[in-house]
Amino acid sequence: MSTKTKLENALKDALRSGDDVRKRTLRMALAAIKNAEIDERGSLDEPGILGILQKEVKTRREAIEGAQQADRPDIIAENEAEIAVLETFLPQPLTLEELEALAKEAIAEAGATSMKDMGKVMQILMPRVRGRAEGQQTSQMVQKLLGSR
Repeated sequence: MSTKTKLENALKDALRSGDDVRKRTLRMALAAIKNAEIDERGSLDEPGILGILQKEVKTRREAIEGAQQADRPDIIAENEAEIAVLETFLPQPLTLEELEALAKEAIAEAGATSMKDMGKVMQILMPRVRGRAEGQQTSQMVQKLLGSR
């Protein structure tokens, strides 16, 4: 079953149970997916949907940072609850060891020897880690591995 179908089914369950946080969060996630599909003029594949969910989680983490600076515990709690809902639909994040192994594989596949080849490596690696690792974390791992060459 696709992630989008799981989201739609979970929304139906949330509507039946009256879980407002879950209902609101799932509606926002499905709306973001629908907007992306409209932009793409077609349906998204599974990695695309996972990328949207990852982006939604990242947005909420940034909102938490802003709320901490503004001393708004209500906004922090709301965003943390939404993150918890979204994370149930994301695959387990990659461990640093798994990310490093995938990065080494991509470096070997691209034939990268220096930082100049980082773009090639990232182009190969990002589709493999989408939804399971953040872009910044992935970029740092590739930089570390290419820097040690």
